[in-house]
Amino acid sequence: MAARENILARIRTRQGRAPATVPDAEREIVAQHIAAHPQGPRPHVDADVIARFSDRALSLATTLDTVAAIADVPAAVANYLQAQALKPMMVCWPELAALDWRAQRLRVEPRAARGNDLVGITGAFCAIAETGTLMMLSGEQTPPSTSLLPETHIAVVSRSRIVAGMEDAWAMLRAEQVTLPRAVNFISGPSRTADIEQTVTLGAHGPYRVHIILVP
Repeated sequence: MAARENILARIRTRQGRAPATVPDAEREIVAQHIAAHPQGPRPHVDADVIARFSDRALSLATTLDTVAAIADVPAAVANYLQAQALKPMMVCWPELAALDWRAQRLRVEPRAARGNDLVGITGAFCAIAETGTLMMLSGEQTPPSTSLLPETHIAVVSRSRIVAGMEDAWAMLRAEQVTLPRAVNFISGPSRTADIEQTVTLGAHGPYRVHIILVP
């Protein structure tokens, strides 16, 4: 972050602007500019964004589960790990640490993932129905490595945070975040590539399993 701030400070200095902070008036100018430019053509998305998101996610080789309450997540995770013959050990975002994992005999550590972690559990800033995509924001409490390094990524997604398209996701980000995160990652199913002999291979650059648990 220091290098990024140094670069931006130098740019603002050359422009004759204060390098430390962005004035509210300047932020307002940017907001007005965005509001004054209408969105381009968008494909139609049915009113039932949950159903559309589910269909698109499944088409991307993502697996889905739905629970009635956030407290039911540990049991859903335990069932998934058992079905996949995976060990009951994982890392998670700190916001999920308070769930009763021990009741399901799961060993969960609230920290960023390292190279030897096989399962990572995260939340998501929001989900995009049009493409079946998760929108993830980087931060101290939302380390990107938890969704990128492990072979299996389990995401807990609130149904109330599913939006129709990417334009809606960016609008939500601007409305809810005072400052932009260092990185915004979009996850559309397991990592894949077809660079070698045009054969699709899962897990080439990240998890080869993505499992989403939908909560209220």
